Amino acid sequence: MNSTPESRELPAAFSTLGYAGLVPFIACVLGVALLDGEPRELALRALIAYGAVIFSFLGAVHWGVALLRAGPGTARTLIAGVIPSLAAWVALLLPPRLALTLLVVCFGVFWLYEHRVLGETVLPQSYLRLRRYLTVAVCSLLALGVLALG
Repeated sequence: MNSTPESRELPAAFSTLGYAGLVPFIACVLGVALLDGEPRELALRALIAYGAVIFSFLGAVHWGVALLRAGPGTARTLIAGVIPSLAAWVALLLPPRLALTLLVVCFGVFWLYEHRVLGETVLPQSYLRLRRYLTVAVCSLLALGVLALG
């Protein structure tokens, strides 16, 4: 097996923690769908906030990439790494339906950026595969949150 950073498998902890990170999304969506009144509002605010935090976290990955691969193109990587934090901040300021919709779009677009623009020349294939599965799950859960709003 080729041992370049682009081809190596991620340690199991990446997948375990990545999928465990879906639990708050699931709990919040269930809260929005099944609760009423203040508990429902809390679940909704928590869903938006958690989505924003996780999206911002994805940008931090790109700062890590820039640190490891400093050189030509570093500025673009750093800028791409800041965009999730700015978009997440905007989502926190929007009404709930718009905030969740923005987060769905952002997660999807950032996934496309990682896969189509960066690809395996920058990010390990195993990371890209994990991100694909997690992005589908997160986008689906956030969309269910929108649907649960009625």
